[in-house]
Amino acid sequence: MPSEDAFSGKPVSFGLAGRSRPRESVSACRRAIPMSAAACRADASIPAIPAFFLQTHGGDERWLLEEDNRRDDGGGGQSVEWSFGSIPHAQLMTSVARRVLDRQILHLIKMWLEAPVEEADDQGRTRRTTRNKDSKRGIPQGSPISPLLSNLYMRRLVLGWKRRGFERHFDARIVTYADDLVIRCRYRAEEALAALRQVASQIGLTVNEDKTHVCRLPEGRFDFLGYSFERCYSEQTGRSYLGSRPSKKSIRRMIEAISAQTERKMLCLDADIVVARLNRKLVGWANYFCLGPVSKSYRAVNAHATQRLRRWLCNKHKISGKGKTRFPEQYLHETLGLVYLPALTRNLPWAKA
Repeated sequence: MPSEDAFSGKPVSFGLAGRSRPRESVSACRRAIPMSAAACRADASIPAIPAFFLQTHGGDERWLLEEDNRRDDGGGGQSVEWSFGSIPHAQLMTSVARRVLDRQILHLIKMWLEAPVEEADDQGRTRRTTRNKDSKRGIPQGSPISPLLSNLYMRRLVLGWKRRGFERHFDARIVTYADDLVIRCRYRAEEALAALRQVASQIGLTVNEDKTHVCRLPEGRFDFLGYSFERCYSEQTGRSYLGSRPSKKSIRRMIEAISAQTERKMLCLDADIVVARLNRKLVGWANYFCLGPVSKSYRAVNAHATQRLRRWLCNKHKISGKGKTRFPEQYLHETLGLVYLPALTRNLPWAKA
């Protein structure tokens, strides 16, 4: 199927040539993630986290260039100034028009891109801006279609990277998801960063130099899509390996979400409703964070959930003390039906590492 050129937008036939398998063997892939051989390829058809895990698994030292567009006032990540805020509308609509033929849908997307945005200033007053419409750039953050459009435009960056031969030259592969991006390369990371600037400038994107960095694994550590990639140690053998685990920030956010569901203002609800809400959050969180050694993270989140639910029950029934005798864990999990997160790792052979 023809793909669009990363620079001119003209159709270019990549076919299967644009898909390549990582040099690691299929058996090495399976040591990281139990996946079928057909899934062991580093392209956009597999999720970003498994793709990155497959590309970094191995014993050699790897240099990685991490770039993360999310602005994080909490000091969590790096940033690249090129996705939601700086995508040019004309080039983006050209990419969309090659995949969508319905003019009404195209008009709706264009209206979405140019829609005014309401923002709160430092004094809490709401003001409406038309920055995207005036500059002909940017995607409204928070809209449901923004990640899709961002993925579509970032594809031009990936194709440009391959078309210019940088993937083969630096032995470097790009893993992207929406506005998050990581480049894996064995060596010459600084040169790879310079090449990235060159490709990005061709499609109207600029790199935020203050929030882009080179990370060397396994000595270093960085976060990507909620996971921390770093050196891990097996609890059984003590052997070190490069792996992923839920980041501290992801665990903290989950703990805050659990606390919000068990606040005093929720005392008017029935216990069944509160438990059902907690279960939805716990199961959804566990379904996403299921790669790498997750047992410790599961135990930490589970301990907080049981402690918060027990405190909520004590407040609701006006019981003094911590309530461990009145509401033991067996009652919380078996009678009320609260999900027991550590039990979910039984079907995850790599989670106990």
